Amino acid sequence: MSFPISFEFFPTKTPEGAAKHVQVRKNLYARKPQFCSVTYGAGGSTQAGTFNMVRDIQSEGVSAASHFSCVGATHDKVRAELQELKAMGVRRIVALRGDLPSGYGLGGEFQYASDLVEFIRREFGDWFHIEVAAYPEVHPQAKSPHSDLEAFAAKVRAGADSAITQYFYNADAYCRFVDAARGMGLDAPVVPGIMPITSSTQLMRFSDACGAEIPRWIRLRLQAYGDDTASIRAFGLDVVSRLCEQLRSQGAPGLHFYTMNQSVATLEICDRLGL
Repeated sequence: MSFPISFEFFPTKTPEGAAKHVQVRKNLYARKPQFCSVTYGAGGSTQAGTFNMVRDIQSEGVSAASHFSCVGATHDKVRAELQELKAMGVRRIVALRGDLPSGYGLGGEFQYASDLVEFIRREFGDWFHIEVAAYPEVHPQAKSPHSDLEAFAAKVRAGADSAITQYFYNADAYCRFVDAARGMGLDAPVVPGIMPITSSTQLMRFSDACGAEIPRWIRLRLQAYGDDTASIRAFGLDVVSRLCEQLRSQGAPGLHFYTMNQSVATLEICDRLGL
């Protein structure tokens, strides 16, 4: 049986971007992904674009997973949007609390992602396979590692089927998280999120924003390369391919690639792994 992989995209903003992304998806479909997910902006700000790309992926014969955030939303609004996804034939949801748009009060009828998971299960039974987020290096807003694990446990106990992690570059962090989850009696598969390294400035910006740790040795090597993009890409391929090999050997149930709407780096990593 082939090793499960999946790809994440974000909604394109222009007709030119949408046309270009058709080829990106086609290139990646050749690797037979289990599914492709599409992100959802703060407060549902990209919802139309998200649903349109999900619809396109489904029409291209590939299983699509819609990210779905609940912050600031009402039960009626969420029910209607999930019914729309169900009518499109979508069978997989990535259920998230989501980030508040700037200047936006909390409000809404959902406080946590676990509330959304529970609502989906109650309203739609087993129609949707529900993915949730996991944070091997601890969610940046968590009070402690233990409270972060408790939040993850609440999502699994509310009915989540599996989890996808925030990206990381330390395999030990992933293994410790999975061991701790198993120690709490949680057996939902935890799939590592993989971020290819193609740009040091982009990686630093994302990591500072989301709390993902870049090990010091990686950060220093990237800084030493300066503007040498070829060396950055070659180094990034080595680092991420080796990480994926470690994760597979340690029993990871799959790999979920954050493609950044590009295909080249992800395809090169897949080639190295024989996927």
